[in-house]
Amino acid sequence: MQAYTVEQVAEILSIGRDKVYFLIRTGQLRSIKIGKLRRITDRHLAEFVTSLEEPSLEEAKR
Repeated sequence: MQAYTVEQVAEILSIGRDKVYFLIRTGQLRSIKIGKLRRITDRHLAEFVTSLEEPSLEEAKR
C-alpha cells in the first residue's frame, strides 16, 4: 500500500494543495492521520477518482 502526502496528491490530480484539503474536509477524499501528518492511500485516491466517474443518482434519474 502506498500513502501519499497532500502535496503529492495535488500534483497527481493537477490541483492545488488547498483544494486537496477542501476535498478531505468535505469528506469527498478520505485520508488518514499519522501524528500531525495527513496521508492519502492509493486506495483512497482510487475511490475518489471512481466516485467522479460514476454518475450521481440525480443525473441517472434524468
